[in-house]
Amino acid sequence: MINRYPLWKKLIVCSVVCLGVIYAAPNLYPPDYAVQISSRDADGSVSDKAFLAATARLKLENIEFFGAENNASSALIRVKSDEDQLKARDFIQFALLEFAEDYVVALNSAPNTPEWLSNLGAVPMKYGLDLRGGVHFLMEVDTPAVISERLKAMEQEVKQLFRDPENRIRYSSISISEGTGLRIIFDNKDADLAARALLREKFPSYVIKGIPGATGMTVEVDAAQIREIEDFAVEQNVVAIRNRVNELGVAEPLVQRLGRNRIVVDLPGVQDTARAKNILGKVATLEFRMEANSEARSASTDAFNYEGFDSRLEKKVILRGDRVLDAQVGFDPETNQPQVNIRLDGGGGELMHRATRYNIGRRMGVVFIETKLKDRLVTEEGVERLVSEPYVIKRLISLATVQSALGVNFRITGLKAGEARELALLLRAGALAADMFIAEERTVGASLGEQNIELGAFSVMVGLGLVVLFMLLRYKVFGFAANLALGANLVLIVAVMSSLSATLTLPGIAGIVLTVGMAVDANVLIFSRIKEELANGLSPQQAIHAGFERAFVTILDANLTTLIVAIILYSIGTGPVKGFAVTLSIGIITSMFTAIMGTRFVINLVYGGKTIKRLAI
Repeated sequence: MINRYPLWKKLIVCSVVCLGVIYAAPNLYPPDYAVQISSRDADGSVSDKAFLAATARLKLENIEFFGAENNASSALIRVKSDEDQLKARDFIQFALLEFAEDYVVALNSAPNTPEWLSNLGAVPMKYGLDLRGGVHFLMEVDTPAVISERLKAMEQEVKQLFRDPENRIRYSSISISEGTGLRIIFDNKDADLAARALLREKFPSYVIKGIPGATGMTVEVDAAQIREIEDFAVEQNVVAIRNRVNELGVAEPLVQRLGRNRIVVDLPGVQDTARAKNILGKVATLEFRMEANSEARSASTDAFNYEGFDSRLEKKVILRGDRVLDAQVGFDPETNQPQVNIRLDGGGGELMHRATRYNIGRRMGVVFIETKLKDRLVTEEGVERLVSEPYVIKRLISLATVQSALGVNFRITGLKAGEARELALLLRAGALAADMFIAEERTVGASLGEQNIELGAFSVMVGLGLVVLFMLLRYKVFGFAANLALGANLVLIVAVMSSLSATLTLPGIAGIVLTVGMAVDANVLIFSRIKEELANGLSPQQAIHAGFERAFVTILDANLTTLIVAIILYSIGTGPVKGFAVTLSIGIITSMFTAIMGTRFVINLVYGGKTIKRLAI
């Protein structure tokens, strides 16, 4: 019974290869180019009127489309080429101008995977920007608003300092100047002098200057601090965007700063650009404010201190969403309505506790602030084009009576299910330090064109062909078994990458080419060992058995050290290096299986349990 596989091992090999074929099969069905229309509202849908307006415009412009469908959450219109895709997006945007506040028009890929494969969870591989393209966003950070917020905070600090019982400095007015500081006017010279001494002691980094012809001064933030504040805001937004991209599940993204206040975001192989555009382009945060007292609510003036929503709220903010450490979606056990369970940092918990312990019985409002883009049609030199302008929406999402002093943990109610999920995602991913909007969006073609795909596939085929030819000529029947295992290895690599939703890049193709050569290394070691055993006088069956058994440790050591290197490359590398490391790691693992178990399975089918005098090796 030497060299006879037991039934369970045969079943393992056959099952793995069959599963590999099934989960690699979707890559034989390339996706269609498509344009997706989706609602800006997380729980919204595309109306039939808007969908018909979009398709009618495409017919008017003679753009051929097919497979147009409008489901519960979005509409998808398929076209035949990438050129038609770009044209279709522009024409649909023009057609939906009256719905500009309600819909997002984005490029997408419509899958063609057969339904039976989709039901099994089989999906095709994604391709990186250097192979099939993706989406490029240029995000602009509103750094002037950051400075303005800093000056507002500075104004409150100075007012509190002057009102402190230990200081008691009377002033006529404190306002934000047109520059980068405060303008403070006093009633008399003594107050002016006392304030200068106090501010120099408390805020030595501020630049204090007198005001000609007035009893007062300007308190400014120097240029170095301004630049530091701007840098912090942009870097914080970079981190937040990276976290949001991770939440979207995009592999190998590029998120980096460009210039003073811009951020470049490349999303290779992205499948749902509409959702990416919504999440990345949406600036959402929270403000916690106390409701105005009864006198202020009944008054029709005093807009300086209060802001009207469904109820009048104080403009003074208790804390903002940047104090949130974690946010998870849950359901109210009493009403079964969605809620967001929020956990604050220590400083935020202290601010919340301080604001609520003296206001038990009053109502506290939660304001949801969101920055959106509105498309406007402009004509320049006789050419019509769309211009996107940012605008801010504020709405009161919760107004509840403070029953007791709050701490670091509490909940927000009053949201729809989609809004709760999206708000939790944005807060969990990291608050933006400054407002930000999409300044530019474009679809990026292959960085080296279609030639990259053709040459990449050609390199794999050439490498595979040369290896197959060498193995056949050098090892005959054993070489044929190794070639079958090599083919199974490539199928398994594609299947694993597809199942993991990994993104294939040009460096990833290089990793596959390297794997083709490495995959037969194990077989070369085994076959060489079999030849040695035959030369030592063992029978053919004993030589086959000894060759596989004694070469295993060497193969394991060699592949394990290479796998360690690949893991290190992935952990410390970025972009292309990670793409190479992913395919190399997967190839090492699959080649261990195919080269040892797969090859032995084929050899055992040919020679196992038979009386043979000579091996074709």
